[in-house]
Order: sequence, then structure tokens, then C-alpha cells
Amino acid sequence: MKFELRETDASIANALRRVMISEVPTIAIDLVEIEVNSSVLNDEFIAHRLGLVPLICDRAMAMRFSRDCDGDGQCEYCSVEFHLRAKCINDSTLDVTSKDLYSSDHAVVPVDFSDASSTIDNTESRGIIIVKLCRGQELILRAIARKGIGKDHAKWSPAATVTFMYEPEIYINEELMETLTMAEKQEFVDSIPTKVFDTNPLQWTVLKKAEAMGKPDFVEIQAKEDSFIFTVETTGGIKASQLLINAIEILKQKQDVVRLSADTVEADEQFGELGAHARGLCSTPENF
Repeated sequence: MKFELRETDASIANALRRVMISEVPTIAIDLVEIEVNSSVLNDEFIAHRLGLVPLICDRAMAMRFSRDCDGDGQCEYCSVEFHLRAKCINDSTLDVTSKDLYSSDHAVVPVDFSDASSTIDNTESRGIIIVKLCRGQELILRAIARKGIGKDHAKWSPAATVTFMYEPEIYINEELMETLTMAEKQEFVDSIPTKVFDTNPLQWTVLKKAEAMGKPDFVEIQAKEDSFIFTVETTGGIKASQLLINAIEILKQKQDVVRLSADTVEADEQFGELGAHARGLCSTPENF
């Protein structure tokens, strides 16, 4: 997704970027109980790979963190259970993928990266490969997915890429433009690969062409200090548009914490650890 953020400054734009990367909650496999593993990969390696499989979950914001749950961190309000059972019974290698994970909640499943619109046969593309099994090898396990944020571990980050840049503002030297012939103007327009110019130029990557024409002062590009162009790409667990909405909601909660910071008791009651963190009271390594 690409969008423009206007009438603000770089601090707000960067806060939005950081929240999308590290504070919007998602679901990821956090506990793995392996019953049988005769593959070439050890248990820890497989558990790590399972944790990095992105899971689709639209209700992550409403779920509880396992640390806040009254149970043992494995109830329906804070976790989702997965099972995997695979065995190779022939001489060809068996690919065990994310599609072999069976979820206890049909709404929480591994992301499917197969391209349904592709003309290429996708029968072999069955998901993210976890391990490969040879004849006689077997893998049986149970996994628990929990809610978390990217600040705790990268596996909970919903964002693959979040970047922003200042929106460029292009100024044309009107006096120098008058010295160009129509043929030179058209040549200038045709040199821009993105075709953002017409015969009345208004935007983007033109400095090199101006220099080549012997008129380096013909174009000047400046950054708009209050306008930003965002590019957002997710891991597939949630849509980019939903990631933005969730990030804005979390920023609003942080603002509420700041407003309540004078009344520490009320802040703690309403926001708990988040309120304490906002006042710098949490004993996390980043505060030392």
C-alpha cells in the first residue's frame, strides 16, 4: 500500500512507521511440543522455523496477551492450537510445509503465498517449507500460537517493509524555460520514464536531464517538510490498510497515556504496563 501523510512533521511520520513495525500485535507460534522428530533438523531449529511462519489473524487486537490471561496461556482467548503430523512413506522427498499445520481456529491459518492467477502449475507450491523428510522419517508436533508484538520478537512483526520519504516539490525556472524550443521541451518530457510530466512539467527525477541539456539551474527539487509518501508491505498476516488503522489506534492509546500521566494511579488502572512504560518506570534494558 502507498499513501500520503500530510500536514504533520517527521516525528509523527516516524512514530507511525515504528508502531507499524514493532507495536501492532499479531499471532505467531510461541510454544512447540515435539512428539516425534526423525528429520535431519533438530527440535529447536524446527520450532524456530515454525515461529517465523506468518499467520492470518484479524482478531489479534482483541485477543489477550498470554501474560494477562487467567489460565495457563493456552486458552481460547489468548492462544490458538496447531497440530502437524507428517511421514514419508516412499522414496521421493516429502516437503513438510506451512499448509500441513492444522489449526483449531479456522480463522487463524498460515498465510497462503500461492498465486491463483498464475498460469504455472502450482501443485508443488504448497506453502512455506518447514522441513524435508526422506523415506521413513516422521514429524509429529503440537504448537501454540500466541499474541505478541514485534518489539518482543521479530516473528510478531506484521510489517515486511514500512518506509516513508518527503514528498518532492519541483520548481521550474520560468526564465530558462522560455529559452527552450518546443522540440527541447518535448525531449525533456519524453526523457522521464514515469511520464509524470506533460508539456507543463510539474514533478520528479529531472535533474540529470536538465544537466545534460546544459541548463542545470532549470529544475530545483525541494522536500515538503509537512508531507510524506509511505510505502507499507506486510507479511500477509493482516492487510496493509488494517495495519495502518491498528497503528493509528495504538498511537491514540499512547496519547491517552500521556494525558493521564499526571494521575499515575488512574493511568496504571486504565493502561497497566503501558502507562508505567510511558513514564519510564518499566525496568527494561532499553531504559538503562
